[in-house]
Formats: sequence, structure tokens, C-alpha cells
Amino acid sequence: MSLRLGDIAPNFQAKTSIGDIDFYEFLGDSWGVLFSHPADYTPVCTTELGRTAALKDEFAKRNVKVLALSVDPVDKHLGWINDINETQNTKVEFPIIADEDRKVSDLYDMIHPNASETFTVRSLFIIGPDKKVKLIITYPASTGRNFHEVLRVIDSLQLTANYQVATPANWQDGEDVIITPAVKTEDIPARFPKGHKIIKPYLRTTPQPNK
Repeated sequence: MSLRLGDIAPNFQAKTSIGDIDFYEFLGDSWGVLFSHPADYTPVCTTELGRTAALKDEFAKRNVKVLALSVDPVDKHLGWINDINETQNTKVEFPIIADEDRKVSDLYDMIHPNASETFTVRSLFIIGPDKKVKLIITYPASTGRNFHEVLRVIDSLQLTANYQVATPANWQDGEDVIITPAVKTEDIPARFPKGHKIIKPYLRTTPQPNK
């Protein structure tokens, strides 16, 4: 059965490029990004893993730990990492799971038979500190992920987890946000002292509360 938003992300133990891990222990109290790749030495994924490594500080300041996955073995991962570091001018330090038995791929429904019987589709999961799935994005093999969008979504998820707000289309960190319908208009000044605008009774905005 496929995972849905709000489901508990399954725990697992796996061999990785940095040694054996328990997924929950690796995450601890952090947020997590788990993303899959069809195979090692694939061109699009080489650029993706390089971009992820280059954004190490951006993930760290958001308290996010990153894990990649491929169905190839650890020794191939290590050779591929050398290529990624060389061609993308970076240093991959996050683990790449060696999912040779497809155990993790099956847990997270990463094998889509209509796309491939054996290789994972390029799925990305954002997992909260409560171990619940907060976001799922699945890309085709031909389209590289936008990691600035991943960071943008993490900013939104972390903000909206702590305040009764939602983020509008194309929102970027620091911009105005939407007050959720659960907040009564008369309660807004106390909850959002930075001020607010009523565009429509159902569309009310306020400056980002945690800035």
C-alpha cells in the first residue's frame, strides 16, 4: 500500500555509503529528506546529488538530514560519489542507501511497474520530527529535481507547523502569509501583532510571524 501524507514513515535498517544505519536513529529529532535514484552512474542523478551536497549548509540550518537511495551496492556508490565530487565540484557526505534487495524501495512504494519493473522512480519524501510524511514528490527519469523548491517547501512546512498560517502560491521565505480560516477575524490582532490585511473575508494575510 502506498504512503500518503500524514502516514508514519516506515523505519528501516540499511547499508549505506557511510555504514549501516537505522533510519529513525539517523534522523533523531531532525526533519528528513529521503530521495531515490534509478541507478548509480546516471547523469541526471549525478547532478542532483552534487546539488544536494552543495546545499549542505542550507539543509543544516533548517535541521534537515538528507538520505539518498539507489538499488546498487555500496562499492558502486563509493565509486559514483568520487565521480559526483569530481564533476560537480562538491563533497557528498550524506548517506546513499544501498537497497539491493529493494526492501526500502518497497516500503516507500518507489517501484512503479509501468515505469520500470526493477528501478526506482525518482521519489522524494519530506519527513517531520514526528516521523510523519509531510510531502511526496515523484519525478520522471528525464527531469531533474529543483532543490530550491525542496528548501522552499521545508520553509513552508516548518513555518505552518508552528503558526496558524498557510503559504500562498510562489511564496518565498520572508513574504506575507495567509491566516488560516480557523482563526476568527476578531482574534487576529492578538495572534498576529505585526498587522494584517483582509482582502476577502476568507483571504487574510499577515507578515511572516517568525521573521
